Amino acid sequence: MGFNLLISHICSYYSSRLDSCNSLLAGVSSQLLQRLQVVQNAAARLVTAARRSEHMTPVLRNLHWLPVRQQITFKTAVLVYKCLHNMAPQYLQMNCEPTSTVTSRRLRSAHSGRLTVARTRTNYGDRSFAVQGPRVWNSLPAELRTPDITLATFRNRLKTFLFYL
Repeated sequence: MGFNLLISHICSYYSSRLDSCNSLLAGVSSQLLQRLQVVQNAAARLVTAARRSEHMTPVLRNLHWLPVRQQITFKTAVLVYKCLHNMAPQYLQMNCEPTSTVTSRRLRSAHSGRLTVARTRTNYGDRSFAVQGPRVWNSLPAELRTPDITLATFRNRLKTFLFYL
């Protein structure tokens, strides 16, 4: 009983601290992401009693935890999905414009489910949702970008896809 309580406390602390709003970390430096990955690995070691010498990828998979970089991608992609299906605030939906609606010419890519990526002049601007959201969405496989799948199915398939990157 005590060990299960410890695991639930660690998981709740981990999810509330590292997983909450991590889509805001899109585009940050690899150095910062590595620091967060170290924290995630320490939590996984504590939960599973894994040794420091063990490779963490299988441990994270057994816990069904995505690495930090993939978590950020997951959260951003889910937010874009919600924008495209009118489940997000209007100010976010404005940043997710399909390429088919932007141009007056008929392009082959018009029905590919891709989004228009905003142009910016700074690295800080590149971290905005207007840029990162469409970039993440456009990087997903075409079967995940289809408009007819439900949110639950999308989340499930996306997590599976990100586990095997």
